[in-house]
Amino acid sequence: MALQEIADTLVKGEAVKLRSFGMFAVRAKRERIGRNPRTGIEVPITPRRVLTFKPSPILSAAINGEIAAEDTDDD
Repeated sequence: MALQEIADTLVKGEAVKLRSFGMFAVRAKRERIGRNPRTGIEVPITPRRVLTFKPSPILSAAINGEIAAEDTDDD
């Protein structure tokens, strides 16, 4: 149920912040020209929305075996 609520919020285009874990956000990417690395042929890449994740300093420190200061951001 909690994951469904997070997914619904992201579909609406709103960011989701989980304290001491990180922030999920949806970012719009514009249309652009890409290149097939195997053939070198240019291919249009359609505009789309992508999900991004930025880990909190606490999570990053834990992964690196460090001790981080407590998160004081109240957002």
